[in-house]
Amino acid sequence: MEEGQAHTRRIRVVALGDELLTSAADPRALGWLGRVLSKTPVEELDLETYVLAVPGEGVEALSKRWEAEAALRFGPVAGEDAVERHLLVALNDHDLRSTSSARARLNLANILDRASQQGIRCFVVGPPPGPDPEHNRRISELNRAYQDVAERRSHPFVDIFTPLVDHAQWREDLTGNQGRPGQAGFGLIAWLVLHRGWHRWLGIQQ
Repeated sequence: MEEGQAHTRRIRVVALGDELLTSAADPRALGWLGRVLSKTPVEELDLETYVLAVPGEGVEALSKRWEAEAALRFGPVAGEDAVERHLLVALNDHDLRSTSSARARLNLANILDRASQQGIRCFVVGPPPGPDPEHNRRISELNRAYQDVAERRSHPFVDIFTPLVDHAQWREDLTGNQGRPGQAGFGLIAWLVLHRGWHRWLGIQQ
């Protein structure tokens, strides 16, 4: 680098989750992550994002595959091609169909512990509420378990369940999109992520 030339930080974000992490059902084809990235200042920053989403996948399946797949996107850990490594984990309620909250909690802990051992900075987004009040009570318990796991390890955790479970616009969006968020719902998630530690996690000014 020439003397006086500004240093450009290279950050690579690998995002893990299910179909909600993609732009599926979004008329703007952005999803919540696309909206977040579009609002992220990138001056003097080389920011690359790779989405590793599998439809219908919960944290148990994710814990078995994330490491090998993420390593391919992160690249070398040293040398001139090395980058700052950030792992975004977007959670859901799929594990409630096949396992307990305690087991799901353990699987998330395994992901975060393995990432921390490798010097990867993690950011966790909790599961969103659905349209069914009874099922939401179970998601609420799961959400608290996930939050406890992340915060005990000093990783940022964005609780999207609590502010959205009784949010009129969120509920209307689910009703109009067969139980999935649409344009309004993705916008609400993006706002929460942007205002709950996203910039601090990346080490940039808001």
